[in-house]
Amino acid sequence: MSQNKQDQNKTAQNKFPSIIVFDVNETLLDITSLEPLFERVFGDRIIMREWFAQLVLYSQTMTLSGLYTSFGNLGVGALQMVATTHKVTLTDSDIVELKERMSNMPAHSDVIPALTRLKEAGFRLVTLTNSPSSTSPTPLDKAGLSQFFERNFSVENVGKFKPAPETYNMVAKELSVDTSELCMVACHLWDTIGAQAAGCRGAFLTRPHNAILSAPNVPLPDFVASNLNTLAEQIILNKEA
Repeated sequence: MSQNKQDQNKTAQNKFPSIIVFDVNETLLDITSLEPLFERVFGDRIIMREWFAQLVLYSQTMTLSGLYTSFGNLGVGALQMVATTHKVTLTDSDIVELKERMSNMPAHSDVIPALTRLKEAGFRLVTLTNSPSSTSPTPLDKAGLSQFFERNFSVENVGKFKPAPETYNMVAKELSVDTSELCMVACHLWDTIGAQAAGCRGAFLTRPHNAILSAPNVPLPDFVASNLNTLAEQIILNKEA
């Protein structure tokens, strides 16, 4: 390889991504708004975390098994599973309430200021979610966030859940860029790990109940912060460096 080609490749690798890809559930939208349902049904709002962990586990299990059903269907199934293990009987109205709450989650207080800063800094913003696409008004519409995003991508288009590489590659292909042009922002480390393995940068938001995993061969995120404003500042400063 010529020296000129090597220099071009090095420049491309060092260039900061121009497109910020946001996870939606818990990263942008506050899933603690689901807790009153779990408090009422199970008598303990922390059961919501058990349910969410099962939902993520079985979404990834489906992908590893070459199978697919919507995240919403898995959410209902996971709720029924958790109810069974806790010997609780669900009603149809409980299922309806779960769906309604999932479609009406508010944005975290740090989201709009951070998105505004990133927009003003010249970044292109998109979302990538495990949730299926929905008709307007979407959850992002209801949370007052849709105007910040150029595109909203759902994994349903590839029939695989994050962190499968096909999900991140889909975003890059749809935007006609390489994955190196993408920086994945998520409060789930499994999401940033998957994105980095696919060639993206990773920005990890340590919201409550989420933390770094230190183990051999586990890629550390390029950026880490407990607040989205701070994470946005890190990203902007890196771009300007």
